[in-house]
Amino acid sequence: MKSGKRYDISQHGSSVHNPDLDWSQIKETITMLALAVAQVESSMKDGEQSVGALSASFTEMAEYLSRIRNLTHKVTPDNLDRYKSVIDETTGNLQDNVQNAVIAFQFYDRISQRLDHVCHSLDQLGALISKKDALYNPESWKQLQDKIKGSYTMDAERIMFEHILRGHSIEEALDIYRHHFDQQDKGKDQQSGDEVELF
Repeated sequence: MKSGKRYDISQHGSSVHNPDLDWSQIKETITMLALAVAQVESSMKDGEQSVGALSASFTEMAEYLSRIRNLTHKVTPDNLDRYKSVIDETTGNLQDNVQNAVIAFQFYDRISQRLDHVCHSLDQLGALISKKDALYNPESWKQLQDKIKGSYTMDAERIMFEHILRGHSIEEALDIYRHHFDQQDKGKDQQSGDEVELF
């Protein structure tokens, strides 16, 4: 899924693992800012999808509850068997929607984690920039990058991180990130069927 946005940050990529005469703390700073932009953008996209899924689930749940309420008013001892299967099917659909809502909340938790990583990364970047001895030292930048990468709990975050550090555009990193989640979601669907882990 293409993000559709174009970003102005360019000419980034890290060379702290092999610094040469062209090494620049400015380029390293731009790279870290590009990473933050990519993380915020991916979080916003996931947030939109999560809110959309929650909205759809809650709307459908309300419709199913209304349908159940209407059906229960029509049930009499004589027609109980006729409505039993309809009510059973409707409650099954309602349960599916509850599970979809739980999944959307889990995505929201993932978004919160990523935004927390962005805050910590920017804070650490600010701390490094504020120290002159660290600012001009490629090893300090390498330590910062290693620390940030080590804080990631999701493979997709690490993949996006590596793409940005290699100098790929924000758009390319977002495409790789999204592709990774799409592939991961397909694998989970095939492995687990309809099972959903409820907290």
